[in-house]
Amino acid sequence: MNITSQIKQPIFNEMELFEKKFYESMTSKVALLNRITYYIVNRKGKQMRPMFVFLTAKMISGGVVNERTYRGASVIELIHTATLVHDDVVDDSNRRRGFFSINALWKNKIAVLVGDYLLSKGLLLSIDNGDFDLLQIISVAVREMSEGELLQIEKARRLDITESVYYEIIRKKTATLIAACCALGAKSVSEDLVQVENMRKFGELIGMAFQIKDDLFDYTDDAIGKPTGIDIKEQKMTLPLIHVLNTCTSKEKSWLINSIKNHNKDKKRVKEVIAFVKNNNGLTYAENKMVEFQQEALQLLENYPNSDFKDALILMVNYVIERKK
Repeated sequence: MNITSQIKQPIFNEMELFEKKFYESMTSKVALLNRITYYIVNRKGKQMRPMFVFLTAKMISGGVVNERTYRGASVIELIHTATLVHDDVVDDSNRRRGFFSINALWKNKIAVLVGDYLLSKGLLLSIDNGDFDLLQIISVAVREMSEGELLQIEKARRLDITESVYYEIIRKKTATLIAACCALGAKSVSEDLVQVENMRKFGELIGMAFQIKDDLFDYTDDAIGKPTGIDIKEQKMTLPLIHVLNTCTSKEKSWLINSIKNHNKDKKRVKEVIAFVKNNNGLTYAENKMVEFQQEALQLLENYPNSDFKDALILMVNYVIERKK
């Protein structure tokens, strides 16, 4: 049994029912929209975010979920899917998880409108059911994700990202949505705000570790569906590079910045940058930071009684930093 199946085991029935509810939450009277949403549903990823919602809810409640939990999971997946559709337009990407992206098949205008539709469907699912507490959690995440992307674009132009700014970018861009998943799961079954905040923080820490792991893939030759050095080509400043920029000599720093600014399309130069970052402990430093976030996340689970749901969450935390793609 692969690790994703192991994690899903204690919430298998919930995930089966969730898929039906999720597809229903997308339906429209417009045939074109239904065709596109059908395409999306049949090319889904691992569905990590709904899994976080259900596992968190069941761990806190002792194994019970309710309709609010399902709606919370659907809202998160609708919003997440909307951001992926919009991201592919922004990045001019033709592939998503090995399949053609929406913008590749139906062009940018339709992709943007589909993303908007999914976003509004998510918000209305909460409003129509009076889940205003859940809506607040998700709305904060949407705001922060937009801020994180724009902050990254702004800083990439000047290449002056410090380590603390990098953490702020990944917290908003990636970690905030996983934090929202765990907070939603907790809030759907409990009114205890300390529990909800504890789970939000847990999700945020996993999200930070998850993004650092993603950034490390840029320096490996493993087949992960993303070419090595793509972040450097796109002038994205990630932790291994930021650390090396802060610790190398001023001459080396000038060479690095010049390489990223003016030679980021030169394959040979990009390879030299990758080798330089590796040889100057950039990867080791980033890996250590990733493990720090992971360990902090695991500590937050210690006070919860042992259960299959807690075990699955621990497995999920470890999977985030051990995954090969």
